[in-house]
Amino acid sequence: SQSHHRQLLSSGALISPERTPRLAALALDCVRRLRPGAVQFFVLPSKQLNAYTFGLSRPNAVVIFSPMLDVMDEDELKFVIGHELGHVALGHSVINTLLGGMAGVPTTFAGAILLTLAFRWWNRACEFSCDRAGLIACGSINKAVSALAQLAVGDINSQAELNRALALIETQDDSFSNVLAETLSTHPMVVKRIKELQKYAASAEYAKIRQQIQ
Repeated sequence: SQSHHRQLLSSGALISPERTPRLAALALDCVRRLRPGAVQFFVLPSKQLNAYTFGLSRPNAVVIFSPMLDVMDEDELKFVIGHELGHVALGHSVINTLLGGMAGVPTTFAGAILLTLAFRWWNRACEFSCDRAGLIACGSINKAVSALAQLAVGDINSQAELNRALALIETQDDSFSNVLAETLSTHPMVVKRIKELQKYAASAEYAKIRQQIQ
């Protein structure tokens, strides 16, 4: 983790009020809503649409890949940042960092498979919780859905493109190939994430939280 952090400091850009006032204000608004504790934010040059968090001690690091700033609006970015802050607030980043460093721990082949599948099941469960945090951060189910769609299919520039992307995502079903792919993945199928988030957005629990943070 320390070597990763040093590498990040050398290749990434720290988000701060002095360097990036608008982005810093956006990130701080997410922190205000979710209260995850001490966090540093970085922008990392990349060709990918992605973000992640890591760290064993505070402040944890939230890393945003640079293309996100070009293709997402502020509310979509808030969803992504809020999602990552959810990992921090719920302790996922510590566990992921620890287990990520345990790749060389000796075990039987069958044991390694079971451990990997169990860890990935846990990862997928975490994603649903952190999507809720992202929704709380951005305050818009429509922006949360469009952010998830862009992470799945790439840059979306119009409502028509978003509709096509969502139609494509809807084709993900419970066929054997999709279920197998999901079992081996750290993330649930996007169609499941969207449906679960829409249910949460319509819940009394979410309505109560929105009243508390406004």
